[in-house]
Amino acid sequence: MAELHDLTALEQAEEIRSGELSPVELTEHYLARIDRLDDTLGAFLTRTPEIARKQAAEAESEAVAARREGRALPPLHGVPVPVKDLNQVAGVRCTMGSAALAEYVPDVDDHVAAALRRAGTVLLGKTNTPEFGLPCYTENALAPPARTPWDPTRSAGGSSGGAAAAVAGGLAPLAHASDGGGSIRIPASACGLYGIKPSRGRVSGGPVLHDVTGLSTSGPLARTVADAAALLDVMAGTRPGDPYAAPSLPPGETFAGQVRRDPGSLRIAVLAQAPLPDVEVHPDCRTAVDETVTLLGELGHRPEELSFPVDDRILHAFTWVWSVMAANRPVPPGGEELLMPLTRYLRARGRDVSGTAFGSSLYAFRTLAQTLADELMPPGTGYDVILSPTVAAPPPLVGALRDDADPQAEFAAIGRFTPFTAFYNATGQPAVNVPLHWNAEGLPIGVMLAGRYGDEATLIALSAQLEAARPWAHRKPPVW
Repeated sequence: MAELHDLTALEQAEEIRSGELSPVELTEHYLARIDRLDDTLGAFLTRTPEIARKQAAEAESEAVAARREGRALPPLHGVPVPVKDLNQVAGVRCTMGSAALAEYVPDVDDHVAAALRRAGTVLLGKTNTPEFGLPCYTENALAPPARTPWDPTRSAGGSSGGAAAAVAGGLAPLAHASDGGGSIRIPASACGLYGIKPSRGRVSGGPVLHDVTGLSTSGPLARTVADAAALLDVMAGTRPGDPYAAPSLPPGETFAGQVRRDPGSLRIAVLAQAPLPDVEVHPDCRTAVDETVTLLGELGHRPEELSFPVDDRILHAFTWVWSVMAANRPVPPGGEELLMPLTRYLRARGRDVSGTAFGSSLYAFRTLAQTLADELMPPGTGYDVILSPTVAAPPPLVGALRDDADPQAEFAAIGRFTPFTAFYNATGQPAVNVPLHWNAEGLPIGVMLAGRYGDEATLIALSAQLEAARPWAHRKPPVW
């Protein structure tokens, strides 16, 4: 018999609207699962059961009133959605995965957290993240590591590893996440989820910690394309003061509506080899791409394999900007010695980056984005989508990428594991992880689709077509 966490988020929301399910009942179900399974999965840094119960009761009252008055409710009203602990929720501690901020409690919501409140979602807690979201694993000094429910000896990825572990392990129906170099797509691949990194400026990063580099954005993690698209509708929107703004959908359209749209016959560039020197793509990841190419062809699309020039200039530019971002993270007086070795290494490196080098790196990002837009993906004549592996290897063992004794070597290992994802943070393009493949060991191996800037709609429509052709949500991990 199906349990509540077997339902998709949209199915839960529909039952809440009809009165068949109470937000209170649903919230208690997830709180009980968190109590039972979170010590294994390491999904949460801070649990908020009191807030969750209060919000669930309010959502229930609103749902009763809406049914009585014949009013519509927001699409995810009453559905639990945890927030990654890099983002602020007023009155809830925000550690950013750092012992230096273990007691910090903000008094203002980030815009994305405010949007989730307005949508009537329920806050189960703040999900686990590595310190300041800097590495692609989720291990810190505050909580157990985030582990993939497909094999708890292995990492859930990062930096949204806690969010991914929560959704994949049935501790939440879907989750807020964020992505500055792959931090939605990497854990989505490790945990067998669908994740969207939206276009630059699609989701407001304000009002406090705007990322003026344009690398980072919030986005959804979910088990299905439809759930992720619905959560993106909740998050999307610009606010006064935002440094970027993505093109809006046509009036009356939603991202959720793109799930039902026929994507047509798309021209798809296939990038199977890493565009960086000395990076080998694991056979499992190549197999996932090959199987996707076959499926795309069967669906009437036109995949064509390409090879980008092997060039590490963008990697160097990304490293400089990433280091400056690390150096600019707020650390209270006396907190520097509490930081992880990788964080201290990157902050020291960032303080040595000149203003000229920082500016040149941002110009390199813009040049790359313009080149792709003009030469590879011009509307009408160019490629519509780029397909590649999401990461270069299956999920690593917990601790395998971390090297406290040599953080420089650790950062290099992180780059070899994730040679594809940061490309689209640099350009600002939308990109998604699609969980189409599991290897012989039963581990999920994702593939990544990237679209033109501002064109999440095509990625969502194509992803939904792939999901319909080869469904994945029925797969359940050992921890479920």
